[in-house]
Amino acid sequence: MAHFSGEDEVMLQAMLRQLFQSVKEKITGAPSLECAEEILLHLEETDENFHNYEFVKYLRQHICNTLGSMIEEEMEKWTSDQNQDEESGYDTVVQHVTKRTQESKEYKEMMHSLKNIMMVVVESMINKFEEDEMRSQERQKKIQKEKSNSYCTDNCSDSDSSFNQSYKFCQGKLQLILDQLDPGQPKEVRYEALQTLCSAPPSDVLNCENWTTLCEKLTVSLSDPDPVFSDRILKFYAQTFTLSPLHMTKEIYTSLAKYLKLYFLSRENQIPALSTGIDISNPNVICLLKKVRLLNEYQKEAPSFWIRHPEKYMEEIVENTLSLLSVKHDQSHLVSQKILDPIYFFALVDTKAVWFKKWMHAYYSRTAVLRLLEKKYKSLVTTAVQQCVQYLELCEAMKADEILGHSKHCGNKQKTFYYSGQELQYIYFIHSLCLLGRLLIYTQGRRLFPIKLKNRKDNYSPASMVTEVLRILCDQKECAVECLYNNTVIEALLQPIHNLMKGTKTAPDCSETALIHIADILARIASVEEGLTLLLYGENMNSSEEKSPTGAHIIAQFSKKLLDEDISIFSGSEMLPVVKGAFISVCRQIYGTCEGLQVLIPYSLHESIAKAWKKTSLLSERIPTPVKGSDSISSVSQESQNTMAWEENLLDDLLNFAATPKGLLFLQRTGAINECVTFMFDRYAKKLQISRHKKFGYGVLVTQVASTAAGAVALQSSGFINTLITELWANLECGRDDVRVTHPRSTPVDPIDRSCQKSFLGLVNLLPYPAVYELVGNQDLPNKAEYSLREVPTCVIDIIDRLIILNSEAKIRSLFNYEQSHIFGLRLLSVVCCDLNTLLLLEAQYQVSEILLNAQEENILETSESHRDFIIDGLSVERNHVLVRINFIGGPMERILPPRVLEKGDDPYPWPMFSSYPLPNCYLSEVTRNADLKQDNDLGKLLLRFKMSDKQTEWIENCRRQFCKMMKAKPDIISGSALLELLEKFVLHLSESPSECYFPSVEYTTTDANVKNESLSSVQQLGIKMTVRYGKFLNLLKDSAENDLTLVLKHCERFLKQQQAPIKSSLLCLQGTYAGHDWFVSSLFMIMLGDKEKTLRFLQKFSRLLTSAFLWLPRLHISRYLATDTIESGIHPVYFCSTHYIEMLLKVEVPLVFSAFHMSGFAPSQICLQWISQCFWNYLDWLEICHYIATCVFLGPDYQVYICIAIFRHLQQDILQHTQTQDLQVFLKEEALHGFRVSDYFEYMEILEQNYRPVVLRDMRNVRVQST
Repeated sequence: MAHFSGEDEVMLQAMLRQLFQSVKEKITGAPSLECAEEILLHLEETDENFHNYEFVKYLRQHICNTLGSMIEEEMEKWTSDQNQDEESGYDTVVQHVTKRTQESKEYKEMMHSLKNIMMVVVESMINKFEEDEMRSQERQKKIQKEKSNSYCTDNCSDSDSSFNQSYKFCQGKLQLILDQLDPGQPKEVRYEALQTLCSAPPSDVLNCENWTTLCEKLTVSLSDPDPVFSDRILKFYAQTFTLSPLHMTKEIYTSLAKYLKLYFLSRENQIPALSTGIDISNPNVICLLKKVRLLNEYQKEAPSFWIRHPEKYMEEIVENTLSLLSVKHDQSHLVSQKILDPIYFFALVDTKAVWFKKWMHAYYSRTAVLRLLEKKYKSLVTTAVQQCVQYLELCEAMKADEILGHSKHCGNKQKTFYYSGQELQYIYFIHSLCLLGRLLIYTQGRRLFPIKLKNRKDNYSPASMVTEVLRILCDQKECAVECLYNNTVIEALLQPIHNLMKGTKTAPDCSETALIHIADILARIASVEEGLTLLLYGENMNSSEEKSPTGAHIIAQFSKKLLDEDISIFSGSEMLPVVKGAFISVCRQIYGTCEGLQVLIPYSLHESIAKAWKKTSLLSERIPTPVKGSDSISSVSQESQNTMAWEENLLDDLLNFAATPKGLLFLQRTGAINECVTFMFDRYAKKLQISRHKKFGYGVLVTQVASTAAGAVALQSSGFINTLITELWANLECGRDDVRVTHPRSTPVDPIDRSCQKSFLGLVNLLPYPAVYELVGNQDLPNKAEYSLREVPTCVIDIIDRLIILNSEAKIRSLFNYEQSHIFGLRLLSVVCCDLNTLLLLEAQYQVSEILLNAQEENILETSESHRDFIIDGLSVERNHVLVRINFIGGPMERILPPRVLEKGDDPYPWPMFSSYPLPNCYLSEVTRNADLKQDNDLGKLLLRFKMSDKQTEWIENCRRQFCKMMKAKPDIISGSALLELLEKFVLHLSESPSECYFPSVEYTTTDANVKNESLSSVQQLGIKMTVRYGKFLNLLKDSAENDLTLVLKHCERFLKQQQAPIKSSLLCLQGTYAGHDWFVSSLFMIMLGDKEKTLRFLQKFSRLLTSAFLWLPRLHISRYLATDTIESGIHPVYFCSTHYIEMLLKVEVPLVFSAFHMSGFAPSQICLQWISQCFWNYLDWLEICHYIATCVFLGPDYQVYICIAIFRHLQQDILQHTQTQDLQVFLKEEALHGFRVSDYFEYMEILEQNYRPVVLRDMRNVRVQST
């Protein structure tokens, strides 16, 4: 930019012409200049080709070249600081870097350079346009003259062109006009002089030497009592504003502004008083308002072009305006009347201060306005605040009907032509609010405050305009934090609610409209993290002092009273449902978060909302069908619409409970899950926003719902899954085929086309194990002999049949894009089978491994009788990866997964393929297996403590301290036989301590012979084989271990069955034993080195501890220790308790990761449930799995939550990266937790324990029904 050549100017002009040509229709179609400006300002939002314009590309490249390195440095610096301080969110990072960039020297130099260059380019284009126009006009005149000469006689030669007239005017006529405008001249002479002036080009007039004298004459003439004469001068002014450039119109504007200032300051002019009001039919008032309106119209138009001119022009206009508006009459000589100031007349013609909004919009003009307000014209701000205070006092002193009942103040005058004093006060109040609200948005504007007023109280406000200003403030986060998020504001907003709940007659009346406005502001506050924290905990959230209930409690109490119709004041009101909906919307912002739900649990809002919904649903069924010709049709129709709208609103409120794991439990307890999911699907199908204040879409809700059995069934019955699969099929098999042919991709091809990526991630979200079991369990594949090409899959079984298990020619022939579609299916299989329960289910029902091996066998090319080669293609590589993944168990250091892409060179795929068992050992890592380290002194001391006879409580605490010490210093020695002995003895002592036992003791005397003939599910049987394979790989188990583990699992099922409650349910997961494999018992069996007796003894003791409820998932399967409605929901405490707190703590501890989940449409609860359900198998190495179990047993079940938070902290950078690449779900499910060690985060987890244990552990203890 430093070397701007002529070629650069020509290039930029071409770019601008392209841009203008593209938006020409939009601009010319705009009804006004203001609308045209708005169209240009929002072009990026409305024009899909915006980023393809060369000018936009040029600007983007220039910014990148100038500021790119600086922005990257700021990001890196912030990221390094962020590693030490995790409290800032994603928005804060963007705001910080943006602020630092805008404050930098480079940015200011770039903006200055750009501004100067664009001024040169645009000025050149304007000049060229004017030259073209002039040449065009000359051609037209020449043609006209030629025509005239052909028809006119010689005496027509006295006529001249307008150009010559203009020339003669400038040279000789201006002095004559000045003389004719003298007040002493006859009226007709002055009229003619003005007519001549108006017909001349304004530029010629303004460029004359006598312009200054003419300006003075015009200013004097503006006071002429003759309205016709005054109107002609205003016509000249308006013409000048319209046709002249800024440096000329600035002179006219200054002249008019100064005239008005003198007019208001002069005592000779009859300016109306406030007490008498304004009669706009009065000729003097009409004339004054015309002048004010002309000035105001120019104020609104000026910002659209003054940036093209030097700042001094803009500053002169701004200063003259503020000087005029700051005029205040000296009231000392007045006794009973107040003369109206200029600001009242400006408020009349521009009530919402649109001119000020436009001036404050751009940094260019805003800087000048704020600087002048601060240095010279702060009285304008003070007067605006003063007016607000005075009007509020007027509202307090008078009843609403006296203020708003304008007819009472009109006397016999027509309302159309008269504004009373009180109406003027109200109009000026609105103008002041808009002006102040606009000032408060900006940091420099807020520096003008506070304003000190003598003997005034600023503590009350009318609803409508204050709400508008508060909305503006709420929408600006930085401003809202500084101005709104404090107890004073919240208490003021909640005061009417306090009064209504008290029911005191002395409380001032609060209309339904006012309450709706209050609820709207509260909802906006609650939708921002800082505002939500304020509502939940108040300003001093860490204070131990007893205080009144916080805002969230008051709002919840009031909403519950409204729902239960416990407030008589609004009974029978037509607005009552709207008021209810508004306040429940506030509650929805609160209970839609984990921390908010915890605060609102005592109010059981889900029950009240469900009760209101059921009542409304019954009413909607009872509304009579309107009879043709009846007068009641319209009223019935309106009643029906209102009822349906209220019913949908309540369903939406219930649906938002599904945003958190515990909230989803509450929703399922209401029995409305199916209706809510159907409502969600209807909105999704109509592409409606999920909620007014929600930043992201339906992804998180769908993920939460799909994580439960009942939720998955509801998604299926609503048609949601059907629609998703239909859309997928359209993109996969039908879409963009022509593009693929005309634009072939480079190899290797993308495994999943971008058009299918969204559907792929949607299916991944929909298919955790609880959903897979309900949608697929006990169902056979269609395996048809023939498939029609028009036959579209509609359910998960169809996807498995058509895309994954392609075991027939008929299935292959039914696919238009066989290879791509099958790769899509294999990728989906790879992700869902990362959940080991899903893998075992698909293996048990459909023999997935066998089918894939057969497909590999068919992909072999026999080069000779003794040598066979696998054909290396996309499908064989993908199948090889999936086969290794589903047949080998191991953590990140224990197994090696083959890549899915080919390498460069002579051997593009060096990994061995196979089509039969056993699998090649090269995929198993050569790690040290079962390296039983020699016990050192510290471990010996810990084991010795198990034999000491201290007091039970002290002994337990001492052991825990020693365990923590060892985990930090020498974690590797807590393994093998040492770990076995530690766990055995510690759990034995815990089970003998009444204070540590959570569940009652259950007598169990069943022998092996009693359970030997019982059968295990096919999933359990395959899980046993998988466990033994893994145990043998780790040198922990022997070949005979399979029979022992089978007996252990049979004993466990019998033992737990004694503690189960009888239940009838349509959910598949509640029909019989636990649906998945018992991964905790399998892990424990391996820890016990395959010793059946030790394992069973340990489990019987362990089952009495609270930790068993969260580590051993089958422990509470349909257990009588749970509440009946909890059992019927099919939701495990690990989901509604552990993962609920994981999400709650994640938001506080690792906010960037929490935001990344929401942006990805994925819920942390789903992946955590998967990790915990399978005891981190395939995600952690065996030693870390042992440490996870030992940590939870020794230190408490809440460490399950802290370990997951530590994992997310460990993965933060990876999670942020995969959020950008839009594959976060796939990454978290497929990738092992590389580099994570439980011991590395022990100190961090101890801090989490100190901060959160009281809340987390208390809630974990509450999972058991109290009456049992």
